[in-house]
Amino acid sequence: MRLRQLSDPDRLPALDRTVAQSRPGLALGSYEPPLRILLLYGSLRDRSYSRLAVEEAARLLRFFGAETRIFDPADLPLPDQVKADDHPAVHELRKLSVWSEGQVWCSPERHGQMSAVMKAQIDHLPLELDGVRPTQGRTLAVMQVSAGSQSFNTVNALRVLGRWMRMVVIPNQSSVAKAYQEFDEAGRMKPSAFYDRIVDVMEELVRFTILLRPHTVTLTDRYSERKAKVELPPL
Repeated sequence: MRLRQLSDPDRLPALDRTVAQSRPGLALGSYEPPLRILLLYGSLRDRSYSRLAVEEAARLLRFFGAETRIFDPADLPLPDQVKADDHPAVHELRKLSVWSEGQVWCSPERHGQMSAVMKAQIDHLPLELDGVRPTQGRTLAVMQVSAGSQSFNTVNALRVLGRWMRMVVIPNQSSVAKAYQEFDEAGRMKPSAFYDRIVDVMEELVRFTILLRPHTVTLTDRYSERKAKVELPPL
C-alpha cells in the first residue's frame, strides 16, 4: 500500500483541547460509519512541508472522528508515461479516491502555482472510469505552503481544479507562509495562527462532508449523464 504511516496520530500538542470540539459536525448528521478522508500532498522532499501540513490535518481529522489515508506519490508515473495508465500507483490512487467521501489537497507553491507532483496526482483521476466517478460529489479542502510571504495563488488554482473535478470545495482554506519556520525538528507544527486555521479548515471539512453525506446521489444526478445512458446503442 502506498500510504504514509502517521506518527503520533493522537498527539496534538498545538491544539487547545479546552475549546476544541471532538465531533464538530454532530448536529448535522451521523458519524457512523466514520467519514473517509483522502489526503494528497505535493512534494517528494524528505522534509516536505506540504506533507507535514497534511499529516497535521490528518491527526486533526482523526480527532474529529474521521478515518484518514495519506497517499504517497513517490513512485507515481507522469500522466501518459505508462500505457493505459497501467501502473500500481495509479490504480491505488484511483481506488483511494473512490473510497473517499472527502479529500484534502495541499501543495507547495512553485513559480506561483501548484507543484507538478500535485497536478500529476489529480491528472491521474479521471472524471469517469468504467461507470465510476472517483471525484464527483466529494468534499474538498485546499491548502498550500509557501517558502516566502503568504500567497493564495496555489489554493485559488486548486479551487478551480476541484470544481473542474466536480467536487464540493469548502469555503475555508489554509495558506502557510514561510513554512520552514512553522514546524519543529520533529516535523510537528508549532502553535500559531497558521495552525489554528488548519483546525478551522478541518472542522469545516468534517461539517460539510457530514451535511452532504445523505444527499450525494441526489446532488450528483446529472441530466447529461442520464441522457447519455438512454442514448447508448444496444450491445
